[in-house]
Amino acid sequence: MTRLFALLGLVLITACTNANDLDEAPTYLGNFHFGHNVVVAPNLTKGPASREASKEEWIEAMTTAMSDRFGRYDGSKLYHLGVSVEGYVLAIPGVPILASPKSALILNVTAWDDAAGKKLNEKPHTVTVVESISGSTFLGSGLTQSKEKQMLNLSRNAAKQIQNWLENQNNDKGWFEDDGMPAKGKTGPAPEAPTETDAAAADEAPAPEVADATDQVVTAAKATQEPEAAAPVAE
Repeated sequence: MTRLFALLGLVLITACTNANDLDEAPTYLGNFHFGHNVVVAPNLTKGPASREASKEEWIEAMTTAMSDRFGRYDGSKLYHLGVSVEGYVLAIPGVPILASPKSALILNVTAWDDAAGKKLNEKPHTVTVVESISGSTFLGSGLTQSKEKQMLNLSRNAAKQIQNWLENQNNDKGWFEDDGMPAKGKTGPAPEAPTETDAAAADEAPAPEVADATDQVVTAAKATQEPEAAAPVAE
């Protein structure tokens, strides 16, 4: 709990993310094709001076944001993303400038290679976001936006930061390259999309690896509250 609130404090100095690019061509991610969209919130924590939002509301918001962003990719290989929503602040009305809080969201993400049946990142990647600054949020979104609008903005920003992270990993480590080499410096379109048979098979039943990933996300999220827990999978 202490660590979570410390992260919520740090997130306030994290650079904002512009997620209003869904009508543009998606960033290059090699052979990436979005498989299973797994979002959980087993230990969701509300930060100080925040509106209330349920686990179900956050799961729905993040699932939609992930689908909107990553459903645009039509590469040749399936990859699954597991997200654990950890904590949030949905700003409430306050004294303009001096006391108006900013909305914030913290989550962990793990990427899975379907063909290899394994995680791409052994340690979960932590994403911290704050609300985008605009004319309507300069004095704090609690003054001008509903809870639903705040959640929409934070979820979209989080999905955008996950995309940025995947792009960096592909550039540096070649996560989504057929040759396994870093994509930095490469150009060209992504490979052809999977066949209809492959896509149908992926939709019909969750891959065992994803089911395992979900269990590990939940287990690891619980471990964040245990002082002597082992290195987590999705902390």
